[in-house]
Order: sequence, then structure tokens, then C-alpha cells
Amino acid sequence: MTPAVFLDRDGTLIHDAHYLADPAGVRLLPGAAEAVARLNAAGIPVVVVTNQSGIGRGYFTEADFRAVQARVEELLAAQGARVDAVYHCPHAPDAAPPCDCRKPLPGLFLRAAREHGLDPARSWYVGDRLRDVEPAERLGGRGILVRAGAEHGEAERAPPHVAVVEGLREAAELVLNGELPFGGRQHGPRVRDVGPKGRDPNSSIVGGSTPLQTVVSSATEPQPDPAPAGARPNRPSKLLN
Repeated sequence: MTPAVFLDRDGTLIHDAHYLADPAGVRLLPGAAEAVARLNAAGIPVVVVTNQSGIGRGYFTEADFRAVQARVEELLAAQGARVDAVYHCPHAPDAAPPCDCRKPLPGLFLRAAREHGLDPARSWYVGDRLRDVEPAERLGGRGILVRAGAEHGEAERAPPHVAVVEGLREAAELVLNGELPFGGRQHGPRVRDVGPKGRDPNSSIVGGSTPLQTVVSSATEPQPDPAPAGARPNRPSKLLN
């Protein structure tokens, strides 16, 4: 199985506009496209896993989410980057019955691993919220918390085993340089504010890895093994197919 980088979207890949429903409001964070492109060049699958409770709260629709996501992919593609798959939880925090897909629960990560042959225990979990990186401890991977775009200060509350960096560019450096141990907890001092180290962007730590087919997938879709069926599940991205 292949290790992957699981990315949060709002506040990590793009500016967090709070319940973003308009594609015109999408703005990539500085260095985000560059970071994703470097991971692409290294053959590391990049999978977006995002909570989108605005759907469950009635603030916007699944169609709105897909339109925004298409714009994200369009902006990435313009800079030579792509995400390989997208999974989102549409449920509100107080949904009844409770779902198993809202982060920090591992449902969507496990589904992505099952559908694409990924290894959760050898993967990286990157986001601006503690809930984005908590699955790393449960699944055995490595958590990287980014500060960029965050106004909530969760980086200051990160536990010692979570690396804290300025943005996605620095997170990619940690991934490409293999600086964090696997196995959930990182022993020793926390990694903070890691800067570029001039690594060759064409170097690879996952030799011969083939990019996944880009998909956009919702937790509300049927989920039989090995792949969901139906009209909407795992619809290939028109932009990055």
C-alpha cells in the first residue's frame, strides 16, 4: 500500500472564508500550489479530506461545494498541481444519528485508503485544526499542523507529537525530507517553523507511484467495498481527469 498526504482544505490549502459557497471566493494560500506540485512530482498521492458542515446546516448545497472544489482544482492546475481525490463530510456536528466521517473521526481516511490502496499508518495528516491531525495518532501516521491562514490559534495548543509549521510549503518539506517518525506519537521536541531546505523538487520518496484518478466523493454516498456505486460517488473531476 502507498503512503499519502491527507490535506485539509479550508485554512490549509485555501483561505478559510467560513462556509464558502461561491467559487469566486476561492483563494489559494501562499505556497500551497507549489507544495502540492512538489508532492505530485514525488509521486505521493494528495487526498483532500474536509468537513463541510455548511451543507448539513443548510448554508449551501452539495452542488455549491462541488463548484467551489472545481475552482480550487482549476487554480491548482494553473500552477501545475493537482489533488488526486477529495472526500468531504457534509454533516453538521449535531447530526442525528452521528456520522463516522466528520473529522477527527477516521471514517473518510479509512474509506480513501480502502478505495485507493493507501496506507494510513505511513501517511501524513496536514491541516490547520487539531481535528485535522488527530487521526494521525489513531491510525499511526504523522500529524503536521499549519499556521498559515489560521485565526483560531490552535497551533499553540498542539501536543508535542504534532509538528507545527508555518504553511503547506513547509509541511511538504517535512514530508519530502522524511523528518518525522511514523507511529503516531513523535518523541522529542516539537518541530516548529520549519523552513525550506532546498530539496530537489523532482526527488522522490515513493518511487514509481502512479497518480490516482481524481475523484470528488461525499460521505453521504453508498460505501460498499471496494468502491461506492451510484450516480454521484467518486465522480472524476472534469478539471483534473
